[in-house]
Amino acid sequence: MLDRRAQTLLKALVERYISDGQPVGSRTLSRHAGIDLSPATIRNVMADLEALGLIHSPHTSAGRVPTPRGYRLFVDTLLKVQPLEVEQTARIEGGLRADEPQRVLSAAASMLSSLSHFAGVVMTPRRASLFRQVEFLRLSDQRILLIIVTPEGDVQNRILLTERDYSPTQLIEASNYLNAHFAGLDFESIRSGLHDELSTLRDDITSLMTAAVEASNRALTEDSQPVVISGQRNLLGVADLSDSMERLRQLFDLFEQRTRLLELLDSSSRAQGVQIFIGGESQLVPMEELSVVVAPYSADGRIVGTLGVIGPTRMAYERVIPIVDITAKLVSSALSHNV
Repeated sequence: MLDRRAQTLLKALVERYISDGQPVGSRTLSRHAGIDLSPATIRNVMADLEALGLIHSPHTSAGRVPTPRGYRLFVDTLLKVQPLEVEQTARIEGGLRADEPQRVLSAAASMLSSLSHFAGVVMTPRRASLFRQVEFLRLSDQRILLIIVTPEGDVQNRILLTERDYSPTQLIEASNYLNAHFAGLDFESIRSGLHDELSTLRDDITSLMTAAVEASNRALTEDSQPVVISGQRNLLGVADLSDSMERLRQLFDLFEQRTRLLELLDSSSRAQGVQIFIGGESQLVPMEELSVVVAPYSADGRIVGTLGVIGPTRMAYERVIPIVDITAKLVSSALSHNV
């Protein structure tokens, strides 16, 4: 536990370093508003903070910078989060108005990036079932439009080329049968059910339904994006992340391979509210200079994904946290209205 004096100095040091990006010395802190201590006293307290692993001195600089442990103590106990301005909240809400969930999520990633000036990420809901509803629309003698509505409310269209012509009545019969018997089931259950039940149906629609199931499978697999990312280029302008080729390589690997990013986002979906992962303390974050601020979002009260901001550890957490928090709440509201 830190006493009040040490807490005040650590808070002031972290805030100044986040603002300026330069190691903070005792004389700089002595001029900080609210600190009525001599430079000598400040040096002694800073030595204690360094011994605790909360700050360190880079190279031969006389100043100090926060360690990952120092950032953690700062965000967990010393940070005062600023409420989001009404205009910003309205901007997010307006940007999330879309007729399909996938567009809501893409807009959310873009909004997170725009407001934070870093990278916005959204882990999309996992598709646990094939479809909520399918419909067939006859286009010509042997061309049928297959309309697939997912459980999340997304709409996918595919063209089926058939070996024979189907009447509107037959198309309605086929769609009614698929919707009544297989809506909401996973692919393995659907294939098993089709194998068992198609023998009882007329041959003239069995081939159509089999083609529809396989086309739906391909459509949802091809179009699914496990994570939506916006604003990666913003991070190239952050000196802390782009001042070495090794850091750039790690940054590009995070966005290109996405496995570790998905693991991080997935783990945070099991918690409530905003979470902060700080590089150097979390094995899920590949760089010590990187932080991820995330929050889960829901649809009709059920958590279905995670969204957040990826940026440097030297970010204005008091600004980013409410941006992520409000965006998660508004995405939840938008999806609940769509589902």
